[in-house]
Amino acid sequence: MKKVMALLMTAMLVFVLAACTATNNAGTDTNEGTNNNDSKTGEKVLRLNNGSEPTSLDPPIGFDSYSWNALNNLMEGLTRLNDQHLPQEATAEKWDVSEDGKTYTFYIRENAKWSNGDDVTAGDFEFAWKRLLNPDTASPAAFLGYFIEGGEAYNNGEGSVDDVKVKAVDEKTLEVTLVAPQTYFLSVITNPAFFPINEKVASENPQWFAEADSFVGNGPFNLAEWEHESHFVMAKNDQYWDADAVKLDKVHWAMVNDTNTEYQMYQTGDLDTSGVPADVSEQLFKDGKVNVGEQAGTYFFRFGVEQEPFQNANIRKAFAMAVNQQDVVDYITKREEEPAKGFVAKGFSDPSGNDFRETNGDLVTFNAEEAKTLLKKGMEEEGYETLPEVTLTYNTSDEHKRIAETLQQMFKDNLGVDVKLANMEWNVFLDAQKNLEFQFSRSSFLADYADPINFLENFQTGHSMNRTGWANSKYDDLIQKALNEADEAKRFELMYEAEKVLFEEMPIIPLYFYNHVYLQNEAVKGIVRHPVGYIELKWADKE
Repeated sequence: MKKVMALLMTAMLVFVLAACTATNNAGTDTNEGTNNNDSKTGEKVLRLNNGSEPTSLDPPIGFDSYSWNALNNLMEGLTRLNDQHLPQEATAEKWDVSEDGKTYTFYIRENAKWSNGDDVTAGDFEFAWKRLLNPDTASPAAFLGYFIEGGEAYNNGEGSVDDVKVKAVDEKTLEVTLVAPQTYFLSVITNPAFFPINEKVASENPQWFAEADSFVGNGPFNLAEWEHESHFVMAKNDQYWDADAVKLDKVHWAMVNDTNTEYQMYQTGDLDTSGVPADVSEQLFKDGKVNVGEQAGTYFFRFGVEQEPFQNANIRKAFAMAVNQQDVVDYITKREEEPAKGFVAKGFSDPSGNDFRETNGDLVTFNAEEAKTLLKKGMEEEGYETLPEVTLTYNTSDEHKRIAETLQQMFKDNLGVDVKLANMEWNVFLDAQKNLEFQFSRSSFLADYADPINFLENFQTGHSMNRTGWANSKYDDLIQKALNEADEAKRFELMYEAEKVLFEEMPIIPLYFYNHVYLQNEAVKGIVRHPVGYIELKWADKE
């Protein structure tokens, strides 16, 4: 990882970067070496699992792992991450940057087409980016556009769309002016939130993204079929400017949220990739079947700080310190994850070459005795003789359930607190969490772009990704200064301090840092799994 980070810093980009029962043949991959392509048509068909229904295929709304994988392959931004996870030319064939590093001029390819044959224009990008920032769109990704001059004011209702510095100079030239120079801007705009939208199509049908027969994209694949809550199918897009590079004919996506079922489908050849079920992981790792890659993200839990008893920081700290993270990764997930002792994952180097996580140290540690002391102190501060009832809510998944049950037992053993559990389907859960309805809930974060500020900006007061109700003016000030600081050494110092402030008040409990752990059919080649949380199928093949 350090070697990778050194390479990316040289490039001036801080960039590195979605309970099972073992069967008799667990650990044996019966589909190994087979391709499961369509023998009748000779088509190359890749079979993957999306886990659940995409939240939305409207780029500024589908801001989660269930939507990203589809969007990243159905559409394309000005830049696209390559197999080294660096931004390269995509819909834009080149760009210029002003001397002050604030103004980018992008030149869109003459042969860039929409799947319906329309030209992709600079106006489509201007329309999409301003729609991302439009407060009426209510995009959870709008904050990513705050880099753009006038973007934050417009999104907050304090400015006009005319003040947003995104302009189509002509049909194929887009000019963007930033608030401050950002070395990672070209990486930020690879995110699906910055994909273009065909303005003509969207004007005629505001729900163009909701069904396969109305979807219009500009990426390597088209949306050929979408049976909601069941599956969707992508087919090669012959209108794509780089269609010759696309080797697959189709990609079939299942929607299965049970790891055991997914693994069984992999064994029978109904899927070409699978996660690693905990009950068979030891054998699979031992047999060398498991692929492990980097991923920038954190599995964690959020407190609703406006709900009792978690309005009290000491009670929040007590719950955090009662969690033995090492036991969770050793005995529950079993995928060689690293326990998260802070929120920013490993892999981000400061100007001195030091890793952010190692430099800022362990900000939360398991300590049952200290947890009991803090709980007692917090209850005294609130005048509690007994703790109000606590419910931990998670989105439906067998693994989320097992993790929640493990924490439930830890709270019982280490705090003497009985915690109830509740689960909801993803879309219902997500809406409720955004509306701050939960007292205590499961969550995850996958980096939108490769910089520590992306982890930390989420907990600003009122931020769409905060979802805790927590507010701290000192924290907000540190993040804002970091976002506008051009001196990298000073910027990292501000981020180090901000993360410490976050953990002084503990509105979250980090559990572990994600990694890409997966099984894959040996006939499949060229899938790129980006650390920022989505996969690339443009160069994938199935022999």
